[in-house]
Amino acid sequence: MDRRFYLQLAEHGLRMPIGTDLVLHEKEDVPEILVDGYRLGQVVEEAARRYRTPLAVPHMDLMIEKTALLELLDVPAEQIPTYHFSEPPSAEMVETVQRNLHEAPLNVRIQAQAGSVAYIAQHTDLLPIGMTIGPFSLMTKLIADPIAPIYLAGMGITGEEDPEVKMVETTLELSTMVILRSMQAQIEAGARAVFVAEPAANKVYISPKQLEQGSGIFEQMVMRYLRRVKAFLDERGVDLIFHCCGELTDQMVQQYASLEPVILSLGSSRVLWEDARLVPKHVVLYGNLPSKRFYSDELVTREQVELLACELIARMREVGHPFILGSECDVLSVEGCEQTIRAKVQAFIDCKC
Repeated sequence: MDRRFYLQLAEHGLRMPIGTDLVLHEKEDVPEILVDGYRLGQVVEEAARRYRTPLAVPHMDLMIEKTALLELLDVPAEQIPTYHFSEPPSAEMVETVQRNLHEAPLNVRIQAQAGSVAYIAQHTDLLPIGMTIGPFSLMTKLIADPIAPIYLAGMGITGEEDPEVKMVETTLELSTMVILRSMQAQIEAGARAVFVAEPAANKVYISPKQLEQGSGIFEQMVMRYLRRVKAFLDERGVDLIFHCCGELTDQMVQQYASLEPVILSLGSSRVLWEDARLVPKHVVLYGNLPSKRFYSDELVTREQVELLACELIARMREVGHPFILGSECDVLSVEGCEQTIRAKVQAFIDCKC
């Protein structure tokens, strides 16, 4: 899409949650829908129509690519949710993944995600968007404790010197392979933008002190892989929508903005009207209401949501940065709290500021 499309959405005051999970969990047969691309596409469409947006944001499930990768390595299904590598993946494992990604059938959830994109592309006038986890965040799901080896790498320790650093490096390569394959399937299905969620690439895993001291660890562990993702999209004329709801430094925000996403989505830990100085004006800022707290009136009330929404809109107008008001991440359905969450989402969409 022409970047002006997203800038015009911001100019026209679009407000939208990442709300597909809310609509999905209104259905009685969620597990069946998640493996049925056509029906999942209908849910994505329903969410977009309900929240009055032309952006068909898919269901966000950051376990899909982990499952796909471990299936290729014949890890038993029941072990996959909690499975972690205990040693660096071997050259043989890397070759197996590389080969099977293109020869073996795609994971059923990736097929369904691609099918939902195809439904949007073929049956609606909405913008078809793909969805994937980012390489660094996928790596953190595959290693029990990546913080220590990342810190060692920030000190200049290489994978040749330390097996844990090697495990992180090799797992990042595997993660990137699977993510690119997932994106390829969704682009072939008609995606014109891809939403890349990289929530773990934040100052919990990357030491701000090391960055202040001049370490290149953020480039080494995060940005080099994201640049591969961006190059892959650019080669295919597909837009990047980038999301990180983790705790970030200003330097991290600037680095993410350097990817030139059409939309940059940040969490509620960031002050967007201050971040506007870090982000080029042709990149739309998105967010960042505290939607992770919407389930409880003790954490945030509907009235507070309205006040926060109006403040964000007013402040972003003051700084003159293109902005779409939305949630800080996908708005998850929480059993027993569905009405409360939906009311707060509707509150920021409808509030008169």
